[in-house]
Amino acid sequence: MPFPPARLLAALGLAIVSLSATPSPWRTLAHEPPSFQREIRPLLSDRCFSCHGFDAAERQGGLRLDDAASAQKGGDSGQPAIVPGDLEQSALWQRITSDAPDQRMPPPESHKQMAAEEVELLRRWILAGAGYESHWAFQPVQRPDSGPMRSIDYWIDRALSERELQRSDSAAPRLLLRRLTIDLTGVPPTEDELLAFVADSSDQAYQKQVERLLASPRFGERWASLWLDVARYGDTNGYLHDLKRNAWPWRDWVIDAFNRDLPYDQFVREQLAGDLLPEPTEQQVLATSFNRNHLLTTEGGSIPEEFLNEYASDRVQTFGTAFLGLSFQCARCHDHKFDPISQEDFYSLQSYFNSIGERHDNSAGYAPTLVVRSPLTPSLDPLPVMVMKEAEPKPTFVLRRGQYDLPIKDRPVSRRVPVSLGRKEEAVPDRLALANWLTHPAHPLFSRVMVNRVWHRIFGRGLVATLDDFGLQGDFPSHPELLDELAGGWMEGHSELSSPPWSLKGLIRRIVSSGVYRQSAFIDQKAAERDPENRWLSRFPRQRLLAEELRDQSLAVSGLLVERLGGPPVYPYQPDGLWEERANEGSDNRVYVRSEGESLFRRSIYTFWKRTCPPAWLAVFDAPDRTQCVARRASTSTPLQALALWNDEQILEAAKGLAYDLLHRATLLDRATLLNGATPLPSPDRDAQMLQSMAIRCTALPLGEDELERLVDLLAHFRHRFEQTPEDARELISIGTLHWPAIDEKELASWMMVASTLLGSDRATVRP
Repeated sequence: MPFPPARLLAALGLAIVSLSATPSPWRTLAHEPPSFQREIRPLLSDRCFSCHGFDAAERQGGLRLDDAASAQKGGDSGQPAIVPGDLEQSALWQRITSDAPDQRMPPPESHKQMAAEEVELLRRWILAGAGYESHWAFQPVQRPDSGPMRSIDYWIDRALSERELQRSDSAAPRLLLRRLTIDLTGVPPTEDELLAFVADSSDQAYQKQVERLLASPRFGERWASLWLDVARYGDTNGYLHDLKRNAWPWRDWVIDAFNRDLPYDQFVREQLAGDLLPEPTEQQVLATSFNRNHLLTTEGGSIPEEFLNEYASDRVQTFGTAFLGLSFQCARCHDHKFDPISQEDFYSLQSYFNSIGERHDNSAGYAPTLVVRSPLTPSLDPLPVMVMKEAEPKPTFVLRRGQYDLPIKDRPVSRRVPVSLGRKEEAVPDRLALANWLTHPAHPLFSRVMVNRVWHRIFGRGLVATLDDFGLQGDFPSHPELLDELAGGWMEGHSELSSPPWSLKGLIRRIVSSGVYRQSAFIDQKAAERDPENRWLSRFPRQRLLAEELRDQSLAVSGLLVERLGGPPVYPYQPDGLWEERANEGSDNRVYVRSEGESLFRRSIYTFWKRTCPPAWLAVFDAPDRTQCVARRASTSTPLQALALWNDEQILEAAKGLAYDLLHRATLLDRATLLNGATPLPSPDRDAQMLQSMAIRCTALPLGEDELERLVDLLAHFRHRFEQTPEDARELISIGTLHWPAIDEKELASWMMVASTLLGSDRATVRP
């Protein structure tokens, strides 16, 4: 595999000692000036800004390179760092090309030396006039011209053609419906749905499926999981005791909001400041529980002032990551080293979130609360849920090193938005005004960040690869015009698509209706060589299903999935002893009590989320622990994942359920055939038919001749095995809580093993 581009390695903080074999996707042509946005700023940000950037406290030599005027003026030495068009007079050029270790920049001890390719970029940039531009993400969204340029396919095709590539052909109908159904609902299509789609020859066949799936209540369940990661949702407080909390009515509010297609600006406004809306409803106040999802301690000996400061700081950091795609955490202790975010910016934002009448008395630090019902289950008794409630604004100061007990009394802050993102004349006095400022169409980040997150959820990679960093250290968009077209179109709405402004369903409809989405995942040799990472989308990117999707798929194809919206969290199968190992004496959830009956087979989004011990299956497949805002899940491949697919009790019970369902149906069919005076299928033909049905449920595709032959052999192997060792068959089918009468144990065990094989196959675990 070719080495990654030099700039990418540099962004990872690795020393560069040789040129990359693969040119960076951002390199301009030799006769063109380098792009400051795409090439120069990321290079300076990574190698220079930590010592010569926005953070005045850490600035060396009084030199600032993130600002054109400052760079041309120079630092304490009085020599200009950059003289446009003149290498000899530019101290920056002299220092990066110096052979003297004590003069060379970056310093050797930084391990951030520049490659020859990067030095050449700076040379060409200085000679071309050393032009600076404001950071692209802080500029207003500028939607491209109307007409065909608004098409997603137009922008993707343009980038591909520049690289002498083209999109793949359309995916096979069965695979396309499987992809679409999982993307929109989190579970695969049924056999009947597949057959109906394949049989529909109308021009609108695909769009009918899109509309059907967008209208499904499963849509909210699938897409809510994205937001629960961002909102650091959990059913416990975290910290040492990790006590239970009533958070699930808010989780149901999110599912309901996605299903209702609540406009995204309103969705966010209610979560940030629903309590401050004119005559707010109970549900709008419930939405503000978003701000209270942080960790919370009630342990003896904890200092109230310290933890109240921690809670408010968490809200600021979540606000920055969730809505701005920026990290504010660094600015808690000092001015940001790379982005124009000051300590005053951090604590000015904190002042919006620290005046809610919150208490901390080491026993019940939950106030303020609202006694409310879930929007999905009114039938249950109302519960107290932590929410926001505005009180008298607290005096807020910059804290030295972020320490709660070290306020800098001569640095008080008032409520205002970050200077780099707001206008001085704007009055933003409370959380509602803050929410209105954030959701205003003129905001440069708000729509881009969420559009990029949705794109990433569908294609496995954002148009901006750094989902949680739209700052100077973040990646430049692969298709900047497309990003702004989608962000601008989302805010404005599309009458031609019957999509109102800020409609999440409308945004997703537009993406999944594109040719880019509908193309095959087939990799040809040319695309593999020119676009090995599929950054330019010459094919649909195959991706492993998310943790929730893997589990929910197994329940769906086996017929065990319980379709019921909302309600209290459930406790499905998990290895014995996990909670007991992690809990202490003060916890109210030391012992895991597994659910019974239907609760074992609810969708994964309803699984009880203990922060000090997240659900084992979900954790194995890269779900976060939800202790902080997470915009992007890791994607790993470990032996433990393979073991879980083969041995997890829930998956094995699903395999047993799938085997039983097919055997039971076959038995009923044989009986009906006999009653009608006909002859049932011979056993080999019946086996082949059942294997095909099992494969279609698990993968959407029928088996090829060779594949069918191998599975027939596998079935024969297990039949022989369990015929010789019936006690093994009996032990295998005893797994789980479901048991059925009148089924031969050895036959059920044999089919159960075949079902397990298919559920763990690459075709079943990867979105095609």
